[in-house]
Amino acid sequence: MDRVNVILERRSIRKFGRAPLEKEVLDRILDAADAAPCANGRRSWHFVVLDDRGLLDAVPSFHPYSRMILEAPLAILVCADTSVEPKEGYGVQNCSAATENILLACTAEGLGSVWLGIYPRMDRISGMKKLVGTPENIVPFSLVVIGMPGERKEPHGKCDPSRVHHNVW
Repeated sequence: MDRVNVILERRSIRKFGRAPLEKEVLDRILDAADAAPCANGRRSWHFVVLDDRGLLDAVPSFHPYSRMILEAPLAILVCADTSVEPKEGYGVQNCSAATENILLACTAEGLGSVWLGIYPRMDRISGMKKLVGTPENIVPFSLVVIGMPGERKEPHGKCDPSRVHHNVW
């Protein structure tokens, strides 16, 4: 797939088949996540791969918009490590970039994915921390649900020119 088309074709998929992902595909997705840009070159992220059905099925008990996870074979929890951040708050930027790389890698691999926000919602953060047992310095940031797409969405269209400003507003 053409590189720019991967970006334009990336859509939030909320219907999945349960076919498992091959380890090599998951490894490429994680490599892409780890290649994201980060502040001061500090990779202040950790990834928790969730493929245990009991863990996946527990997520909707604290995340109201996660029902699609019940169909998916896998999710990746992106977490910020506050002990590695160069300055407070940069974990959000670092984890956002890593999350986007996961989404793009999934599209390039022919997979569907959707970004579920965890941070800054304390109910979701505490639910994920309890579910996967993260240490105190690890903050769950996002959960990317991944699987074979069970729906097709049209690529994104052209950029709205009213949102583009040159040199001044």
